[in-house]
Amino acid sequence: MPPARPRLLYVTDLAYPARGRRYCDEDIQLTARLREDFDLALCHPRDAAALMDAFDAVVVRNSGPVLEYRAEYDDFRARALDAGVRVYNPLTGRADMAGKQYLLDLTAAGHPVIPTVDRHEDLHRLPAVDRYVVKPELGADSIGLRIVPADRLPGLVDGTVLVQPYIDFAYEVSFYFVDHDFQYALYAPDRDRRWQLEPYRPTGDDLEFARRFVHWNGLAHGIQRVDACRAPDGGLLLVELEDLNPYLSLDALDGPRREAFVAALKASLHRFLACAP
Repeated sequence: MPPARPRLLYVTDLAYPARGRRYCDEDIQLTARLREDFDLALCHPRDAAALMDAFDAVVVRNSGPVLEYRAEYDDFRARALDAGVRVYNPLTGRADMAGKQYLLDLTAAGHPVIPTVDRHEDLHRLPAVDRYVVKPELGADSIGLRIVPADRLPGLVDGTVLVQPYIDFAYEVSFYFVDHDFQYALYAPDRDRRWQLEPYRPTGDDLEFARRFVHWNGLAHGIQRVDACRAPDGGLLLVELEDLNPYLSLDALDGPRREAFVAALKASLHRFLACAP
């Protein structure tokens, strides 16, 4: 009798209406390939806590912004940690899966990140510009993001929002990693069309920039996306470190690069499952 294959619960919201992207297409295609190595079932994020005990690991993928099901996610997270359930990405991430506090911490530590504050008394720490970006501290997918003139800031900073200077960047670029291994990079040459992505060939300095944040996060396993913008001085600034459910934009890759990513993901999951819970 052949040995039992690992069982994965793949968490996704196939109906989430992402702007400029089709989450469902990516997850349908990716799960079709993962079934070559694993026994696999899909579920909505609201159902993960009730189903996870029957599987060897839970893989959180395109599950949509947590703020839309905050209570269910907090319950899933608490129960998974208490029971020692394997969750991929592991729940120890310090970036987006833990909220936006990391942007404040990285700013305070002097990392190359868009300067970020959340208190009225810290506004003076930001560069003086005509416009600022204000977004909810628990936001995601640009939900609630506003661009406002400087004179409106005092009435908006109430401890629930983050404030950043508006950066007149040249383009946004994303670096994708499996575990600590770089896989590919994509960028949006038209800044007004964030999800019209094309392959990007990173320089050595670009990869050094991206890797510093992957190492800072400390995840031994999982998928991470480092989002950055090319600032007016030519350097990169971190926009977001997505370590919960980063959309992968696999449709922007050619066949060989997509196959290489799938192989890397399978290998990572096998290594993850071989570790003690």
